[in-house]
Order: sequence, then C-alpha cells, then structure tokens
Amino acid sequence: MLAIRRLFIRWILRIMPRRRASSQKALEVGDIENAPPQVKRDCWEPANWRLQLQNITQMREDRDAPVDIMGCERLADRKADPKTFRLQVLLSLMLSSQTKDQVTASAMQRLQSHGCTLKDLLEIDSGSLEQLIYPVGFYKQKAIYIKKACEIFKEKYNGDIPRSVKELCELPGVGPKMAHLAMRCAWNEVTGIGVDTHVHRIVNRLQWTKKPTKTPEETRKELEAWLPREEWDRINWLLVGFGQQRCLPVSPQCSTCLNLNVCPTGKKLAGRSLKKD
Repeated sequence: MLAIRRLFIRWILRIMPRRRASSQKALEVGDIENAPPQVKRDCWEPANWRLQLQNITQMREDRDAPVDIMGCERLADRKADPKTFRLQVLLSLMLSSQTKDQVTASAMQRLQSHGCTLKDLLEIDSGSLEQLIYPVGFYKQKAIYIKKACEIFKEKYNGDIPRSVKELCELPGVGPKMAHLAMRCAWNEVTGIGVDTHVHRIVNRLQWTKKPTKTPEETRKELEAWLPREEWDRINWLLVGFGQQRCLPVSPQCSTCLNLNVCPTGKKLAGRSLKKD
C-alpha cells in the first residue's frame, strides 16, 4: 500500500509542471485580445503592405492632389495667433464633411475675409454665418454646430480648442476622424489615424483589414491594430491624395497604378478588362 502511495506522489510531481506550463500558455494566448497595439501587430499584418505603401508614396511624390493644396492645415491662416490658427484648422475640418475640397476652401476664404477669430464667430449671427459657408454640405446645421462650439471654447477652454480626442469628440459635429486630424494638424500630436471615405475605400481595396469593414471608424480600429505607429502621421495624407487622383471611387486608374500586380482589387479589375478586350 505504501509503495502504491509513493508511485502516485511521483506521478503527481511529474505532471504538475506540465499543467502549469499549459495553463500559462493558454493565458498568453488569451491575453492577446487585450494586448497593446505593438503586441497585436505581431499577430497579423496584410501581405505586401510595405511594398504597396512604398508604391503609393512614389505615386504621391508630386504632392499635387487637392488635399496637398486645400487640406485643413493649408486653409488655416498660419500668420494668425496660435489659438486662431487651431480654431481655423478645426473649422475647416467641420466644413469639409460631405463637401468637396474646393467648396470648403472657398467657404474658409470667405470666413477669413469677414473675420475668423473666436470673437468674430461669437458675434456673427447664424443667418450671416450660413451665407458665408454656403454651399458646403448641411451648411445650416454646420452653422449651428460652429456657434455652439465657439461658446464651448470661450466658456470651457479659455478661448482655445480642446487638446484631447475625447474632448474634441464631445463637440457638436465632430467625430473621431476630425478629432484625430485636429490633434495632428492643430496640436502637432499624432493620436490616431484619420479615416475618411478615401482611406476607408483604399484600405478595403488593398485588403489591409482581416475582413471587409463597413464604416470608417471600424477601418480606423482595424488599421491602428497592425500599422506601425511611425506610419500613422502620414498615412491619411498619402491615401487621401492617392484616392483623389488615382484610386477613384468609380473607374479607378488601375492600369497605371504601381500596385496593379500586388493589389487584390486591381488584379481583379485588370482581369475583367482583359476579358472584355
């Protein structure tokens, strides 16, 4: 009986380390979901993304897309005091939603000609503001948002715009895309990736997400999960310009794109064209 007991104890001692190791391994796998971005990136990244990004960078060398001329930081008056500059960056972002760059640029020029400081915007009546920003998309609603936001800047932020994504998103008419772009362009802080319709479209065409995404915000989260942080600063600028000039919403110029042979969507579209010919 004693011999059997000794054998049982030896068997227990042999298997205990293995069970602990197995438990530890399971914990590490389970922790991946809550791991920081740099750990998550080790788990998945799209094929050929570095080559694709290098090709896009080369195609954007001329810097002559609308975003290069009429981006939010371009429309703000750099000669203005820092608070006014930041205010104008945010204003240009608010006006740009559902609006062509040329229309946004014209609206900002009219605002600046009228006077585009916080004091000016607090004093102007809503009707006059509507006339100045027309015909940007949803101009009546945007005039209301601008007036409300300016009151918040005066009362809560000492005449400045907020300096965090959370507080920016609490403003009327401001979402994550605008907030991250405002942090980068107004405060010179990279807090995340601004994803608009161009970035959303191109990321899905390149299959830079594990599965197709339905909204820009979903795309942002997927992209930030694997894209190295050092690329966050320029990725919006690169993809927006690329989407404005070559990777168009309709009839993209795949035949002249450097990524033709490494883009899943480009290869499909090129194949269809060959069949038609």
